Amino acid sequence: MMVFLVILVVSGALIVGALWGAYGSLSEWVQGNLLAIAGGALMLSVALQMLEPAVNHSGLLATITFTLLGAAVFTGTDYLIDEKMQSGGGGGLLAAVTLDGVPENLALGVSLIGGNVMQVAALAGSILLSNLPEAAGGAKQMKEDGNSNKKIIMIWIGAAVLLSVAAIAGNQLLRDVPKSTLSLIDCFAAGAVIASLATEIFPDAFKKGNHWAGISTAIGLILALGLNQLGG
Repeated sequence: MMVFLVILVVSGALIVGALWGAYGSLSEWVQGNLLAIAGGALMLSVALQMLEPAVNHSGLLATITFTLLGAAVFTGTDYLIDEKMQSGGGGGLLAAVTLDGVPENLALGVSLIGGNVMQVAALAGSILLSNLPEAAGGAKQMKEDGNSNKKIIMIWIGAAVLLSVAAIAGNQLLRDVPKSTLSLIDCFAAGAVIASLATEIFPDAFKKGNHWAGISTAIGLILALGLNQLGG
């Protein structure tokens, strides 16, 4: 029961965020600072929950290799979306959610196996902090690009279903996988997160939230730090 409840909350944040962005009143300033909060939370998540454990379990060389691979895959996909497919920033944020979200939710599913409530809360909370504003910002930008609300919501529902499947797969299929292998999944996710922060999240956050985005980034990091301490 706990497995499906956590997955529902984390993935449901994408749908709630998309509804907010498509139908709600979301000023550019609010949108930018929400993205900055998400970015701050993701910064800490990458360092403490993905890369640091990966070095211990898989070694420095493997950590570097798979982190660079994740960054390269995200950057290449984001380039195709923005430059070749002529998609607006909403498509880039959708790519950010899915490319780093699939490995993250695999890891979330694995963490649910152990049943440590505090560790699950820490990881799920960090993912939730990033999913909600990214979906809201992405849906808002998709709407500005001329997409219908129905199309936008269906796209983000599809993303939520994909991430839910990833979490369930992590919980059911990766129970006996060595930690060294799971760490490589985390490294790939970390690389995608880092690339998305540099190319999508922080530039857009500063553009819309102005210098307040710096403070919001710190707030996001502090919130994630508190969640990480719960899981410590």
